[in-house]
This record gives sequence, C-alpha cells and structure tokens, in this order.
Amino acid sequence: MSTRSSRKAARLMLSPSVIVLLVWMIVPLAVTVWYSLLRYNLLRPERTGFIWFRNYTNFVASPAFLSSIVNTLILVVGVLVITVVLGILIALLIDRPIWGQGIVRILVISPFFIMPPVAALIWKNMFMNPTNGLFAEAAKFLGLPPFDFLGHAPLASITLMVAWQWLPFATLILLTALQSMSSEQIEAAEMDGANALNRFWFIVLPHLSRAITVVILIQTIFLLGVFAEILVTTNGGPGTASTTLTFLIYKEALLGFNAGTAAAGGVIAVILANIVAIFLMIAVGRNLDA
Repeated sequence: MSTRSSRKAARLMLSPSVIVLLVWMIVPLAVTVWYSLLRYNLLRPERTGFIWFRNYTNFVASPAFLSSIVNTLILVVGVLVITVVLGILIALLIDRPIWGQGIVRILVISPFFIMPPVAALIWKNMFMNPTNGLFAEAAKFLGLPPFDFLGHAPLASITLMVAWQWLPFATLILLTALQSMSSEQIEAAEMDGANALNRFWFIVLPHLSRAITVVILIQTIFLLGVFAEILVTTNGGPGTASTTLTFLIYKEALLGFNAGTAAAGGVIAVILANIVAIFLMIAVGRNLDA
C-alpha cells in the first residue's frame, strides 16, 4: 500500500471520531452564542427577542466583572505557584529510597481522587471552621484567637483548597521527569565540587523545565473553571471577594435567571480561556524545541 493510500485510510478511520468531537464542541458553543444575542430571562421566556450585543456590554459593565477577572487570575497564579514549588520539593523528597516509599506515594496522590465538593466540605468543616475546626483548636492551644479563614480571607482559603487537590498531579508529573534524569550528571557535578543548591539550580531545575511547563498548561486550563469549591464554601462572598468569572456566569444564569447575559459571559470566558491556552501552547512549543 502506498503512502498516499495509507494516509487516506488513516483519515477515513479517524473521521468519525473527529466529526463526533467537532459536533460535541461546536453545537453547544453555537447554542451559547445564539442565546447570547437574545433577551432571554428564565422567568419570562415569552419576552424573548434579539438584542444582539447588549448582553455582552451588560456583562462587561457589571460591577463584579472586573473583580471576577482579578480573582480568577489570583486564584490561577496562586495555585500554580503553590503546586509547582511544593510539587518539586515533594518529588525530590519521595524520589529518594525511603522506608514505605509506596505507601508515601499513595498518600501523596490521594487528594487528587477526592471530588471537589467533598474536598471543599472537608476543608470548610474540619479545618477552617472558626468554632471547632482543627485550625481553630490549634490557635486556642497556642493561646491565639481563632481566625475565620472563609470570612476574612476567602480567596486565599479557596486557593489553598484547590492547590491541595492539584498538588498530587504536579508531583506525579515532576516525579516522572525527575526519575528520567541521568544520575551520572549529578555524580559528575558532585565530584566537581558543586553543592546541593548548585546541583539543583543548574542541573535538576533545567531538566524539570519541560515538565513544569506541561503542569502549568494543563492546570491553567482546568483552574479557569473552578466552581464547586466556591459554591460549597463562600458562595462567591463576602460580596464579590471570591467571585471568579465562572461563578459570575453561574450567578447570572441560575440566581439572576438571565440566560442571555450568562451566555454572553460564557462566550467571553471561552475567548479568554483560548487566549490563555494559545499563549501557553506557544510557551510549551518553545520550551520543547529548546
């Protein structure tokens, strides 16, 4: 079979899955764009009519829009910094041969298998409860007043919850990259007199750069849609202190019953997410080509 025939056969076999994938993505997006051009209130569906781009201007002009963008960026950047830094440290730690290494690795990755609403409930009721949570009991033991994390630092608290969930993912990716590194480089640098810090900075960290880039890319795509943790813990408050772009869309759709404005917000969120993904893909491509 010629090369051209094999390519045609490969395209023919792949075409059903590609068509299904396109329909899976394009149809919901087209429906969302359609509703974003309508005046569509869920309580008054009979008053539906075209208002074109007014939903977009209303959504952008919302007092919570700018703060939701800022909160989303703070959440994403905060989680990335925590997961990458701690992921490197934990990967370096469990890469060494220690007693019970398998059990340690299972414990490290276990938070990743907990559903986000369950994890949020655990943090809200067991750890951050200002009355009888573990953090409150620890503060009382030290003679300090308990701190209401979700009331006075809601966005930081949610960032901590989400980082706890995504830390195992970053650790596994970085640990895999770490185990692929040749030990001869470390041994040669050690024989040349390089200390542990220099070995990490000039050998280990450059070797982990590709894995770090992949972690940042994948996590950013998912972190832009964080929702369950906010709904379960703070409900976007106090005020708009923990309202992200995704949660603002939810409030417009299911609390304000304004499906048109929520659809416009969804389109804006998709555009912003694609812009971020394109920049990250360019960064990944440059990193992999380096």
